[in-house]
Amino acid sequence: MNNMSKDERKALVQAYKMAPTYYGVIQIENTRNHKRFIAAVPNIKGRWDYYQVNLNNHKYGDTELQRDWDAMGADAFAYSVLFKEKTDDVLNMRAELKDLLAIWREEVKPEYKS
Repeated sequence: MNNMSKDERKALVQAYKMAPTYYGVIQIENTRNHKRFIAAVPNIKGRWDYYQVNLNNHKYGDTELQRDWDAMGADAFAYSVLFKEKTDDVLNMRAELKDLLAIWREEVKPEYKS
């Protein structure tokens, strides 16, 4: 049973909406063979959960990342945020993410392709 009043719930929802959002570059690393996957994402909040659900449900098809995930299990992978920035001043998120991904692919040289 929830003992939260309607006003308390409304205040929590408003606080959540007002919290800053961050875009950025995330990495999933296979801790056994050290292969890495990176992605530029518009909102990093909850992104690890997103990838775990999709990989557990085989949404990455016939990719090396999916094959290793299936063979080694979730415990063989670690998640990290390589870069994050507030979304406040971004005028064109799609272009920003494309540019970020290119920069970080060059720097990290991930073995798993996105």
